[in-house]
Amino acid sequence: MCGIVGFTETTHDPAAARRTVQQMANLIRHRGPDGEGLYADDRAALGHRRLSIIDLEGGGQPMFNEDGTLVVVFNGEIYNYPELARQLSAAGHTFAPHSDTEVLLHGWEQWGKALPGKLRGMFAFVLWDRTTGTLFGARDLFGIKPLYYYRKGELFLFASEIKAFLAHPGFEKRFNEDRLPDYLSMEYLPGDETLFTGVYELRPGFSFLWREGRLSLERYGKIRYRIRQDRSPAEWAEAIDKAFTGSVAAHRLADVEVGCFLSGGVDSTLTACKAAQQQEGLQCFSVGYAEQAYSELPAAREAAQALGVPCTETTVSADQFFAANRAIQWYLDEPMPNPAEVPLYFLCQSARQRVKVVLSGEGADELFGGYPLYCQGVHMQAWQHLPRGLRRLLGRCAPGCGFLRRGAQSRWQRCARANYVFESPEERERYLKRKFSSQTPARRFKPYFDKVRGLDEATALQWVDLQTWLPRDILRKADRMSMAHSLELRVPFLDREVLAVAMELPRTKRCTRRKTKVALRAAAERSLPPALAGRKKRGFPVPLAQWLRQDTYYTMVREKFVGPVAERFFDTRELCRLLDEHREGKTQAMTKIWSFYCFILWYELYFVDPLPPRL
Repeated sequence: MCGIVGFTETTHDPAAARRTVQQMANLIRHRGPDGEGLYADDRAALGHRRLSIIDLEGGGQPMFNEDGTLVVVFNGEIYNYPELARQLSAAGHTFAPHSDTEVLLHGWEQWGKALPGKLRGMFAFVLWDRTTGTLFGARDLFGIKPLYYYRKGELFLFASEIKAFLAHPGFEKRFNEDRLPDYLSMEYLPGDETLFTGVYELRPGFSFLWREGRLSLERYGKIRYRIRQDRSPAEWAEAIDKAFTGSVAAHRLADVEVGCFLSGGVDSTLTACKAAQQQEGLQCFSVGYAEQAYSELPAAREAAQALGVPCTETTVSADQFFAANRAIQWYLDEPMPNPAEVPLYFLCQSARQRVKVVLSGEGADELFGGYPLYCQGVHMQAWQHLPRGLRRLLGRCAPGCGFLRRGAQSRWQRCARANYVFESPEERERYLKRKFSSQTPARRFKPYFDKVRGLDEATALQWVDLQTWLPRDILRKADRMSMAHSLELRVPFLDREVLAVAMELPRTKRCTRRKTKVALRAAAERSLPPALAGRKKRGFPVPLAQWLRQDTYYTMVREKFVGPVAERFFDTRELCRLLDEHREGKTQAMTKIWSFYCFILWYELYFVDPLPPRL
């Protein structure tokens, strides 16, 4: 696990390029405090910050092939590298260290652009071919590990985190203001754009090739449903259990101790159960609040007792929550107002005091149908059998009924995820100081739904979440919060072997009108007590709404709402009215308030305060 940076241009002084790439790497030192590696020639420079997990004594980067014509920097883990190394050795390639990084060098020599499709793991890597002047990079299918790029003329920059670009003199730092409405509506930007003009995120399952000032992007892998109807419930449970058990074994590959996050939900509990069966003395970690109604600690405690594993508990106070948010927005690169990232930050901090690697349950909901949203999709699918004209008439007759209103809309229009913060552009734009010609939130998702017209509603929602919500929200906060504390977070549900089973599941084995994760829960019952396997999803509840009504935190937020950043972008009177009405209990506006507040903190850090900030 590491952080990678680098750039290429027509020509430069190698010594100066080396100094620049070192400064870039320094800005993401938290991703790899165990070591640093740098490379520079007259056209390219690559940097690496290492968190030593596998081959502690060797495995340094940048890594070279035998004749030094290929250089690679790599972030992640390749779990099938022993198998790939055997294939490559049989083809005549010679391996020196016992590192998963080396398979990338020889894999490129052997397979070229087909290399990423052969990798099982989480990864973002970049190869520099000195002979051809080619820069090649790729990102894993799910988007577990991040990779960003920026181009200006003949200059091409890449890095694990956007903040590394700030150290390069050729980087022009500009706020992508046209995308502000999208951020306020969805909490993130779907697609490859970021809130920095000209900075793009390489999409999951994509590779890039840069040569002679030209960039080409190519999708090497796709997530596709291939539904099977020939298995019984017991056979599906067995298939899931087998695939997931194997994935946990693969994800435990490390030369350091591996721990587990434990919330008490079925995903984390099953992960911890499988890990505990394979590893003696497994350590688990949980987080919660003093406010018992929001705390997951009782459920986690029950699960730990049932599994017979020790569990370290962390309790987050309101003071800690608000004090940490500034640092959190820095580590995130882009503003993210999902309150769940804050307890995750403290959970990672606690775990890093005892272990270097943790397993977590992210991805199970998206693969196996875990969100109530998908159950709503089942209801809506049945409603679609009515003629559209009749649905529209019923929607007009009962405009206050959300179900009827959404039922009259096209699938892309009724996407609940798209209107997470604001129900309409009109409501959103009431707070904005300038007028935008931005698309409606729902329309930003239309291209995704257009690609899966043939799927049922619940399955289409899952697929869209796998392309958007999962990489841009769930996995981004998981990566940044863990890396902020130099902790490697692994997600065994997001494995290509588990994916293969999940993509074959009929919809009825994923979700029904009332049940979520049907087949996964059946698989979990093979290892867990029924009460734990059937536990309903709670999400990551946070008592933020009531904290915002307390004088201390109300005042803290209000100061930002009348400050210079708020004055530049927003109608400050409307912001204060929103905050006051929430405080008085006239409305529940926690999500909106937190979206504005996090944006202001982020903008201050990246565009107002000195860089890098003191955290």
